[in-house]
Amino acid sequence: MAMWTQARDALADDLERVVGSRLLDPLDILFGTADPMRDRLAPQAREWAETLLGGDDQAAMYTAIRLVSALYPGDAPFDPPAGWWGTPFGQAVLLRAGHPSATAVSVSVAASMLGITRQGVHDLANRGKLERHPPGITVDSVRARLSARASALTRGDHP
Repeated sequence: MAMWTQARDALADDLERVVGSRLLDPLDILFGTADPMRDRLAPQAREWAETLLGGDDQAAMYTAIRLVSALYPGDAPFDPPAGWWGTPFGQAVLLRAGHPSATAVSVSVAASMLGITRQGVHDLANRGKLERHPPGITVDSVRARLSARASALTRGDHP
C-alpha cells in the first residue's frame, strides 16, 4: 500500500507541475492571475492520479488521453522527447493508454520508457522479451514489460 501511495503522490506532484507550467502559468501571464484555478489544482491532480493508477482501465485510459490532449495540443502527432516517458505522468500514460500516435518507437525511446539503457533494450529484444518492429520496438511489448514490472513491484517481487 505504501508503494501505491508513493506512486500516486509522485504522479499527483508531476501532474500539478505540468498543468501549472503548461496551462496556469500562461493564464497568469495573460490575465494577471490564475489563483482560483491554482486552488483547485492540487486536489484535482490527486484525483487524476488516483484514476490513472486505479482499477478502472477505461477511466484511466480516458483520463490519460484527456490530459495529453489538453496539455499538448497541436496538429502534429504527439511525439514527446524520450525523457518525458520516464516521468511519473509519462509512465502512467504509457501504462494506461500506450503511445497516442505510434505502434513502435526507437530503441532510445523504448529505453527511456523502461528506464534502462539502449543496450538493455537490445538485450531484451534479443532474448524475446521485447518485440522488434520498424522503427525499433513495439509499444505493446514495452507496455507489457512495464506492466509486468509494476505488478511485480506491487507484489513485492523483484522483476
